[in-house]
Amino acid sequence: MAGLSTPVLVLLGLFGLVGGVGITALGPGGVLPTIGLFALTGLSSAEVAGTAIVTHVATGALATAAYTRSGQLRDPETRRSALILCATALAGTPLGVLINTVVSKRVFGLVLAVFVTLVAVLVWLRERREPAGTAAHPPMALVGGTGFAVAVASGIVGIGGPMLTVPLLIAFGVPVLESLAAAQAQSIVIAAVGTVGYLAHGAINWPLTALVGIPELAGVLLGWKIAHAVPTRGLKYALVAALLAVAPYLALHG
Repeated sequence: MAGLSTPVLVLLGLFGLVGGVGITALGPGGVLPTIGLFALTGLSSAEVAGTAIVTHVATGALATAAYTRSGQLRDPETRRSALILCATALAGTPLGVLINTVVSKRVFGLVLAVFVTLVAVLVWLRERREPAGTAAHPPMALVGGTGFAVAVASGIVGIGGPMLTVPLLIAFGVPVLESLAAAQAQSIVIAAVGTVGYLAHGAINWPLTALVGIPELAGVLLGWKIAHAVPTRGLKYALVAALLAVAPYLALHG
């Protein structure tokens, strides 16, 4: 962390905290540590993704435990979707890591900007189309294809997966809490496989991982409580606005 000022270090910790809240309260949120590392440090694109993805091993495990405790992952259909997402992550994540290692920081910034914009649109659509009532469980092939595509994308950018998986599952008719639960389990596999891949390339900054990851864990617990206790419409719209505001900067920053 040499060379980074105290305000920058504080901001990185805040990116982790808010990102953790977003992971379990909304799904999208895991991209925020990636944004912080990309915008505030001089890390390469591989180092940004590698450092960020390590943090999602712990956040994914904690969030999975939380949603198991609250009952969503005890539901057989939700557990089935989670297992399919995990299995496809084993194949998709290494491909994403490989793609990241051959792109420039400029291209990485453009890809990240596109992802951020896509997430903002998905969150907005989710708010407008959020279903109520009985869970609709999509076919295994649809879940598997979604899981593979999300894993590739996550490996490229250095995220755990819920930021894309949750809005997509909701678009397929799965209620919010069940979508969040299945995506958290997927994030463990994506993050673990991604960590191995980026570690092999020497692209992980461990001090920054701790700086971002510890506040992120606190945010995960806070976000889980928010998801069960209070309406999150205001938080959703704030996230959409923030993501759309930062996307142009990411596209030009590289």
